[in-house]
Amino acid sequence: MTKPTGKQQPPPDDDSSGKIQIPLAELIRTRRKKVVELTGRGVNCYPYRYENTRPVSELLSDFDDLAASETVVRLAGRVMLKRKMGKAAFADVRDAAQRIQIYVKVDNVGKDAFDLFDAVDLGDILGCEGTLFVTRTGERTLKVTSFELLTKSLHPLPDKHSGLTDKETRSRRRYADLIVNPEVRDLFVMRTRIVKAIRDFLNARDFLEVETPILQPLYGGGMAVPFTTYHQRLDRDLYLRIADELYLKRLLVGGLEKVWEYCKDFRNEGIDRLHNPEFSMIELYWAYADYKDMAELFEELLRHIVLETHGSYKIAYGEHEIDFEPRFRWVSMIDSIKDKTGVDFMGLSFEEAKKAAGEYDLEAGKLINRGKVIEAVWEATVEPSLIQPTFIVDFPVEISPLAKKHREREGLTERFELFVAGQEMGNAFSELNDPVDQLERFLQQGKALQAGDKEAQPLDDDFITALSYGMPPSAGLGFGVDRLVMLLTNQHNIRDVLLFPQMKDMKEGSVPVSGILAQIVQDEKESDST
Repeated sequence: MTKPTGKQQPPPDDDSSGKIQIPLAELIRTRRKKVVELTGRGVNCYPYRYENTRPVSELLSDFDDLAASETVVRLAGRVMLKRKMGKAAFADVRDAAQRIQIYVKVDNVGKDAFDLFDAVDLGDILGCEGTLFVTRTGERTLKVTSFELLTKSLHPLPDKHSGLTDKETRSRRRYADLIVNPEVRDLFVMRTRIVKAIRDFLNARDFLEVETPILQPLYGGGMAVPFTTYHQRLDRDLYLRIADELYLKRLLVGGLEKVWEYCKDFRNEGIDRLHNPEFSMIELYWAYADYKDMAELFEELLRHIVLETHGSYKIAYGEHEIDFEPRFRWVSMIDSIKDKTGVDFMGLSFEEAKKAAGEYDLEAGKLINRGKVIEAVWEATVEPSLIQPTFIVDFPVEISPLAKKHREREGLTERFELFVAGQEMGNAFSELNDPVDQLERFLQQGKALQAGDKEAQPLDDDFITALSYGMPPSAGLGFGVDRLVMLLTNQHNIRDVLLFPQMKDMKEGSVPVSGILAQIVQDEKESDST
């Protein structure tokens, strides 16, 4: 373990602020010294529990009645501001949702307790008892008659003036971000409300929530590179799921006609503003329906969520106002490309399509069949312009290995993706349920895999066996929860809606807090021994 010496100066908690001049190790050492001193005075700096009366939000909502009746109340929260004035002190205490001012006076709490309050630092968690009143400046305040130190904070909070502003630090230390930035708490409360609205909607329509394996013997149900692990007892490789689709469709075979899952999926892909290797999805499957039925359901679901969380069908996203009230547009992928480029790619051979796509500076290694070419050209020419909710429909067979062939258009499938604000928000099919056709698609995917397409799907023998028992005509839908939360909270990077996004390693040279604490404890032991 690396031991920091007195000459080492680790960066402050928020190295973007430049406000904290004292080395972090020294600040932690000072606070740890207070713990030792308080313990020696019989103060437990980490007690087991505290009996709250009500949250601060409820105390504030009932403030007038509680203050008039001089009702004794108890609250607990973290100290965010503190100012002492002789024999009195004020502090701001914040719980999970709200802050309130507390007033601590030596005459009300006694000299010993007031001396203890001197040892309270920003970030400490207190339990306070007293009555409510309004100060001369109009501030609603708790007049403290007794308090208890519930947790001694050893790490200083980020500077109160600049806050925690460095984006990477905020994502890496989400706990500190939540402490000092109330709007971040509000965002993640909104995320929970969005998931609840989804669950309420599907439950009300008799969709059965189920659980399927995260650790799978064979990956499938999406176009992605999996994470691979090894199971010692089984002596074989296993995969973190890239999608839930093939297991949920097995349940349709088993007679469950409406199923859905809130799932964590994993894809071994790059990290950017729209992608995190671990992400949340909703997948649902509906027997005896097709992709048009699913599109109507998806529209209803999104309108329900938007209205429940915003009280309106209109939301702001960046510079755009998105309106979910009108019927969503329904546009063919092939026709949208033709409108933009003047080229009918379905009328071209693979080689002709590649040649026609040459002017768009596409990644040549991914253009391994005509469907991939069409998809790449569409992404380059059409996708960025889709601001209002739009279903892009009828994808090429080559890039839709689990969708039914289109009943009217040769070479296409009954598939849609929903786009809002230039981003894909969901993917759905009329599900392929012919085991022979599905086997042929898997074999084509095998050829793509051999040709270098790492995202192609391997043959799943057990899934073919399941289809052989007979799966009813069905529609399926998958959509990303993280991207939906981004849209509904006006965020533009996926890591801002994930509590703990995947991050790069810390920069070399910084001393970890564990190293600082280990050195402090070692110094304490050496001091005791002498």
